[in-house]
Amino acid sequence: MMTDPISDMLTRIRNAQAVKKAEVSLPYSKIKFAIAKILEKEGYVGRTEQLTEAKFPVLRVQLRYENNRPKIQTVRRISTPGKRVYAKSTDLPVVLSHLGIAILSTPNGLMTNKEARARHLGGEVICEIS
Repeated sequence: MMTDPISDMLTRIRNAQAVKKAEVSLPYSKIKFAIAKILEKEGYVGRTEQLTEAKFPVLRVQLRYENNRPKIQTVRRISTPGKRVYAKSTDLPVVLSHLGIAILSTPNGLMTNKEARARHLGGEVICEIS
């Protein structure tokens, strides 16, 4: 039984990029799809799509590389099932001097730390990506 599906998603992406895969397939869930869409919008991954070919829905994420190096250099899970980490709108994390992003779960849905700061929202810090 998997206790942290978001951590599993991030690890699959990290491992696929380590061996230079073009894409990675993951079990589908709404939160994973929302995280993948944020990564797509920010330019860290290519196209993200939901496939329902098999018995269970699958999330397929195309990975991006720049100069034969992965666009995602580091992925760090911040809030885990055993230790939730929350941040106020005034205390949002800064990742690599604003070169990276943090993904937050806010009352208005998932968004980056930059978007949450602009909207004056706080929430649970899911992960940091640079």
